[in-house]
Amino acid sequence: MRANTVFSLPVVAVLAVLGTEAAAQTSPTVLHAWAPVPLKPAPFVRPNAPLKKIADILARHAGQSDWSETEVLTRDFIGDYVSLAPGKKTKTLFWADDRVFWWVYSGQMKVTIQGQEPFIAGKGFLVQVPYRVPYSIETVGGEPSVRFEVRPAGAIPNYVASETPTPVKGFKFIDAVYTGGGKYDEVNRPYLDFEKTIVQGGGKGGGFVKDDHTWANVIRAPGVPTPAPTSLGHFHENFAEFWVVMEGKLEFLIEGEPLITAHTGDIVFAPEERWHRALSAGEGMGTRLAITPRPPSLHYYQAGASGRD
Repeated sequence: MRANTVFSLPVVAVLAVLGTEAAAQTSPTVLHAWAPVPLKPAPFVRPNAPLKKIADILARHAGQSDWSETEVLTRDFIGDYVSLAPGKKTKTLFWADDRVFWWVYSGQMKVTIQGQEPFIAGKGFLVQVPYRVPYSIETVGGEPSVRFEVRPAGAIPNYVASETPTPVKGFKFIDAVYTGGGKYDEVNRPYLDFEKTIVQGGGKGGGFVKDDHTWANVIRAPGVPTPAPTSLGHFHENFAEFWVVMEGKLEFLIEGEPLITAHTGDIVFAPEERWHRALSAGEGMGTRLAITPRPPSLHYYQAGASGRD
């Protein structure tokens, strides 16, 4: 996605720190490095945009119960808002080599995952399914279920033998056999009831999805005053980061963009190598789900900076 990007070396050093999941476990070694940054910031390539407001997304589909809209597309991930009408059920499918996960914005759904007891996921739930594990979703109740779903970019769903695959242009589905499948573990669990476990239960955030490809991190904190614009935050080498706001109000500063204010359900996106800062704002708590590939990811900070935003 950036084959024509021209790079230069900055004239000042930056601090290199392991991803925040590592920093939470140990005190990381802080190193100085000359980090490559592009002469011209990486662009926002459609459908990516600095801010996608949930109010605008819902307005575009007013009067519809079944719809899907892509909000994020990177080398690694595709992120869609999906609405499923009351009583509707997806086909039973799986993804070949990557986990799929989603956050429930509204409504309720019955989630059936092979090897797990079916459960009802309501507003605020996070759900994930390992690779090669069949699953289905069925909306329950009288309103559509709306979810923000993240899948591997470019992947085509696979269907269990009892289903009729949905046609895909340029492909046909053949009868084939396979072995193996992903598993859950202490970090990767079928679901997180955010309202019950975190908000009401006083639980901590942290990693919800973590494997060799994907890092989806729940970050919850009280609102803080807006820092000076000279506080740039950090940037990542060779991948974009995006967030869905799960609770409250947050402020994002992305290199080259005015300060962004986002609320529950909004999607915020920072291209690769752009400085970015994400903080809870206003009164009360703010929570975001931060999504990046390849944990533990490298975070580059300003040399001499005291914060780790």
